[in-house]
Amino acid sequence: MSFLAHPVRGLRAEGRIAAVDLTWNAAPWVPLVDHFEVYAARDRAPRENADTLLARTLYPHFTHAVLGPHAVTWHYRVVAVMASGARGRAATARATTSASYAAGRPVAVVGEFDHKGLEFALSPAGSSRYLATFPDGVDYRYGQSTPGTHWPYLHPGPSDGWAGRRSHRFALRFALDAAPAADLGFALWLTDTHATIPGRAVLALNGTEVSEIAFEKGATKGSLEGDATRPGNPLKPSFVELPLPADAFTSGENVLTLEKTDGSWHAYDAIGVFAPR
Repeated sequence: MSFLAHPVRGLRAEGRIAAVDLTWNAAPWVPLVDHFEVYAARDRAPRENADTLLARTLYPHFTHAVLGPHAVTWHYRVVAVMASGARGRAATARATTSASYAAGRPVAVVGEFDHKGLEFALSPAGSSRYLATFPDGVDYRYGQSTPGTHWPYLHPGPSDGWAGRRSHRFALRFALDAAPAADLGFALWLTDTHATIPGRAVLALNGTEVSEIAFEKGATKGSLEGDATRPGNPLKPSFVELPLPADAFTSGENVLTLEKTDGSWHAYDAIGVFAPR
């Protein structure tokens, strides 16, 4: 540490589903900060070495992402490195991510909640074959259908000329021995969405609308690649999670539908219905 180097002040860490957001105070102009180094470890405050170096950033914030569906605790250390090479006093913090519905007991699932969409049909760059392969959308039966054949990696919308400029409905069918006594959870994980017109979709269960989903803007790279865990990847994952009311389910076959009614495509990581463990 040098007295000619700025200490990191005000470090805060906030967990959410599959990510931790780190923020700290901006450094004064003099002496000039070249960059900040972010270190991370699961079990204790990390030492400053190559094994724990998570990122270098020019900005007083960083998001540690693609951390999976379970609640996990991460420890962080952030240090300012001056243009001279001097290193300031580090700050430490820790945060626990929020557990996703996908950490529960699966009722009906398509794909793996692993920040990748490579297991889906046409992935990673076969959108040109979508209309020929799925002219009527998707009708997927849990336990019989497979993602690699029956569920495409992209879900197009009315703005997509390559998919006919119309809405597309994806259905997930699954059987229950009895209607649940309590609400179940819906988890929709995306590897990416369109950067300017991610659009909206209507989520329905057994013909009754549950919610209209407005998608976050992505990076428009998910039509060509599907691995958000690859270092340096350009993808921008996002998540939609909400409760499904118990009284909307029935014994026997249930049908969950997602119809893209506005905007452009979203790219799947996984989608599913879960019960608490």
